[in-house]
Amino acid sequence: MSDLQPQTKRRPDGAALVIAAGLAVIAGVMLWDSARLADLGGYSGVGPASVPRVVAFCLLGLAGWTVLAALRGDFPERPPQRVAPVLWIVAGLAVQLLLLHVAGFSIATGILFACTAFAFGKRNLAMTLPIGIAFAFVVWVIFSQLLMLHLPPGPLEHLFFPGG
Repeated sequence: MSDLQPQTKRRPDGAALVIAAGLAVIAGVMLWDSARLADLGGYSGVGPASVPRVVAFCLLGLAGWTVLAALRGDFPERPPQRVAPVLWIVAGLAVQLLLLHVAGFSIATGILFACTAFAFGKRNLAMTLPIGIAFAFVVWVIFSQLLMLHLPPGPLEHLFFPGG
C-alpha cells in the first residue's frame, strides 16, 4: 500500500546546526584546556582535569544529538525574532558596563533590570527602575558586606556603608 500524502523533504535546521557547532567548539576548548592541566589524580584517578573532561564529553554528546535532531527536522518551527526587545537588553548591558564604576553596582544593575523588564513588556520605568536598584542593592550587600567579595560601590552604597 502506498501513502496518499506526498512526502515533503524538509531542509536541515540551520540554526540547530549552528548551535551544535557552538557546543562542539566549547567542548573542544574544554578538552584542550583540560589536557593542559596537571592530572594529579593520585590513587583515585580523579584530578582537576576530570570534571572539565566529563562536561566536555557531555557537550559533545549534546552536539551530536542536536545534529541528528536538526537533520531529522525534529525541532519545532520557531516564531520570528523581534529585534526591539533584544536591543533593549543589549542597551541595558552596555549602560551597565559604562556606569558600573561611575554610578556603582546598584544603580548600574538597576538600569539593566529596568531595560530588561521593558524588553519583556513592563513599560513602567518609574516602577521597574527603583525595584531593580533595590534588588541590586540587596545583592551588593550580600556579596560585599557578608561574603566580602568586591563589587564596585557607588553613591547609594556609600550612603548606607560610608566605609565600604
